[in-house]
This record gives sequence, structure tokens and C-alpha cells, in this order.
Amino acid sequence: MVVATTNNPPSKWNNLKAQRESVNQGPPICQTCGGVHFTRDHWQHLETMPSDPVEMIDDLVKMGLYKPDAFTIAQSISHAELRKQLFLKSACKGDSKRERLVGDLIQLAGGLDQAFAAAFGPKAGEFFRDAQRTSSVTRREFLRNIAVGAALVSLTNCAPGGDKPDIGDTNVDPDLTAKLEKKDLKIGFIPITCATPIIMSEPLGFYKKHGMSAKVVKMPSWGAVRDSAIAGELDAYHMLAPMPIAMTLGLGSSAFGIKLASIENINGQAITISNRHKGKVKGPADFKGFVLGVPFPYSMHNLLLRYYLATGGLDPDKDVQIRPVPPPDSIAQLVAGDIDGYLMPDPFNQRAVYEGEGFIHKLTKDLWPNHPCCAFAASDAWISENPNTFRALNKSIIEAAGYASQQSNRPAIAKAISSRAFLNQPTEVVEAVLTGKFEDGNGQTLDIPDRIGFDPYPWQSFANWISSQLVRWDLQGDGKSKTAIDGKYDEVGKDVFLTDIARELATELGQTPPEEIYKTETLAFDEFDPANPAQYVEEQIKKYNV
Repeated sequence: MVVATTNNPPSKWNNLKAQRESVNQGPPICQTCGGVHFTRDHWQHLETMPSDPVEMIDDLVKMGLYKPDAFTIAQSISHAELRKQLFLKSACKGDSKRERLVGDLIQLAGGLDQAFAAAFGPKAGEFFRDAQRTSSVTRREFLRNIAVGAALVSLTNCAPGGDKPDIGDTNVDPDLTAKLEKKDLKIGFIPITCATPIIMSEPLGFYKKHGMSAKVVKMPSWGAVRDSAIAGELDAYHMLAPMPIAMTLGLGSSAFGIKLASIENINGQAITISNRHKGKVKGPADFKGFVLGVPFPYSMHNLLLRYYLATGGLDPDKDVQIRPVPPPDSIAQLVAGDIDGYLMPDPFNQRAVYEGEGFIHKLTKDLWPNHPCCAFAASDAWISENPNTFRALNKSIIEAAGYASQQSNRPAIAKAISSRAFLNQPTEVVEAVLTGKFEDGNGQTLDIPDRIGFDPYPWQSFANWISSQLVRWDLQGDGKSKTAIDGKYDEVGKDVFLTDIARELATELGQTPPEEIYKTETLAFDEFDPANPAQYVEEQIKKYNV
């Protein structure tokens, strides 16, 4: 058989070449997005450039080939890959069989960051920096990864219909900007849809609108968020709603003052079960013997899961095993059979359905309609040092939450936050969560608009319910929660939840926040009176014997 060959390049590149050679037709057009990325001079210069990506970096930067954030994004991606390579190189000594074993151990440890810390202890970060600095081969590979990664980021951001949503007047008040103690900020986040207001405020311009140049920084786990906050490594954080209370009281860590400035999302979580249990799980009693993942001990996920299991007569500390699992690792552990299910933030519930690995057993909105989940938080010290910046930052997030609360804005938000720099998820998965139009993995197509909501008001009744469950479950097992909280519910809540400031900022934005700070909370199996949290705990224990 004779195969015809040709030296002509593919037609796509013929078209580009024809555009390049036509001096009167202007710059060539991107075949992906229809935009212009190269001038004619750039094309001519490219032909003379070196082929090695490392050697090309300076030239490509000067040419303006990459979008402004491409290197920042690529560098964070390459850092993660470099950490992995350094870990495997040190642990495996070139043994491929050992490398596979270490890979399994990384999964068992709960992810690379946990394994890295376990292997190198508190000096893990120092080791990483030294290894990167002293290894010429690694450094070269690192630069190559940045060059290639930046190109991929730029290409990934080429998409039709890339116009930004209209967020209103973006003119910055110069008087406001002049009062800011700090304008260049870094804000930590976990890549979940709960972080929508914090994440979207960067690409959609809410931070810029309030006079700040803020970058969001992807964090690997909630333990890393807590440790980074205590170390003062970033300016502010996306946190689980119970974390500021726990950290301030020294539960699960040394005591460290944190303020919950505003709620990021309400609802937005689910209990997802592996498909291998399909048809066997009808209610909480059927979870007996399961290994279940939650993102962090001091999370709404853990507290709501315990609340649900107890109603089925199960003791969450004896009848099941509840294991902390970083959200990005949750599906891998589900697929591997390490866990039977999880109560996790989205998009990982919807992603399990998308991958054909799990089904959504129950949305948490059905356990507690409009319950809080995640929040924007900052340390007492940072707020004290940057009071005006803190107000501007909190205001931008409250405004973003208001924007995200409108269903008509959510498809565009899904596109803005699903990219590799942020959630790194298929847009259709993120859009299914935000719009509430989704498949549940049980053959049903559902339309639940309030699957996730965005109401930034930090009700003090939220704080009192969270504190009541910290007392009920005594997560440390030493009685410290009861000692720190019992009899001081209102005091603890008002110290940590900045309800009055959130109301003031929302009012300035034209929103209509409540005047009250407490309300009766109606859950699936009881009502919570924030004026009597201790009595509520006693009634729960008496009713369910746990």
C-alpha cells in the first residue's frame, strides 16, 4: 500500500502563513477565539527564535505573547509539580517500584502536602526552596514548565464570547484609594464553589472596583489555610464558617484571633455516595460501618453530617469513621474505595456524578435550608493594621456575593471561575451547581435554584448553632469546647462574627440586610432557638442518645 505524502503543512497553518505574508491584511487572527495575539512583526521574529522554551522566555515576554497573569498561574502550577518531583526523587532514589509505592502512600496521607510535611517535618518549605535553588537540572525543568505552562494558560483563556459580565460602575474613588493602608493583596482560597465571591472578584473586577489589586491564591487543604493564617503568610482567607470560632478559642490548634467578616455562601454542599452502594442507602441508619470524608473537622460539613447520622441512631464516633479529606482529593479516594462517601462542598459532588463514580444522596439544604458554609475571614492583627483596607476588601466580597445571588449572572460566573487558575473544573459541572440544573447520578434531572446561594449576612444565630455543636460533639475529646463556650454563646459569637460591620457595608452598597442579628433556625429534624443553645444540646442528646 502506497501512502501519499506531502511537505505542505496543515491547512490551518497555511491560512496563518497566508495572513502573515499579506502585508495589507493586518495582523493574523487567532483560530480559536478570533482575537489578535501576534503582530506581523511577531510572526517574523518567531521564525528566528530559539526552539528551547527556556531560552525563549525573555523574548516571548518582550513580545507580549503571554497574557499578564499567565506566568503567575503557570508558576503556581509548576511549583506544585516541582514539589511532587522533589518528593519522589528524595523518597524513591530512582526506584520505579518504590515510586509507585510512595504514590500510594501519598494518597493514604491525604495528599502530597500532607506527605511532604510528614517526610520533611516543619522544614518542608525550607527544603523545597533549597532544592529548587541548588539543582540546576530542576531549575531548568522548572523554567521549561513555566514557559510551556504559560502558553497553555494563555491558550486555555482563548474562548469565544470572552466579554466580561457587566458589574456596574467600576470607577474607583480616588479618596477611597488614598485611605487604603495596603493595595496589593493576596487572598487564600480552596478551589470549591463556596469560594465563588472571593474567586470571581479577581477576574470580574470587584477588588479593582474598590481600589485594590488583589490576587487569589489556591490552597491545598483547610489545614494549610489555618496554618498559613497563623503564620501571617497571606492577607485574608476563605474559611469554613466554624474555623474562626475554633481558631479563636484554640480548638484544634493554638489560640489565634480570627474574625468572620461575611458569609460567602449558604447551602451548596451534599452527601455523595459511591456507586457501589447504589440502591442500599435510603437514610442515615444505612451508613453504619461506612468510612466518610469531610473537608475538615471544624467544618459545617462535619457538624451537619454528625447531625444527620445521629437522627438515624448512629454514633458518629463509633458506628462510622469520619475522615478529613481535602476536597480536591475526595473523588480519587471515592474511586479508590478508601471512602464510601462524603459530605463535601461542590463542585466535587457534581463532579462525582459527572465522572460516573457517585450519586447525590442528599443536598445539605434539605438538612438545614439556607445554612452557612464558607466565609471571608482575616486575623485580628491584620484587621487592626489595615482597617480601611479590610473594610474595602470585605465590601468588595459582599458586593460580589450580591451579584452572585442573582441567578441570571451565574452562567457567566461559572465560565469565569472554572478555569485552571481557579476551580480547574469543566464549566458544565460548575454551571450545574450554580444554576441548580443538574443530574443526581440516580437517573434524575433536577432543577433546584437554591442548591447554592450567596447571602453574605453573618447571622449571630449561625454562630450560636455552630458553637452548640462544637460543645455537643467535643471534637478534641478533652471537654475544652464546653469549657470555652458553654454559658458564653452570645459573647463568643459577637466577638468572632462581625455582623454589624457586614450590615453597614451592605447598606452602603444599596443592599437591604436584616436589622436583627438572631433568628430561629428551622432544621430538618428540629428548631434551634439561639437564645437557648445549651438546652438545645441537651434535648438533642436526650432524643437521640448520642
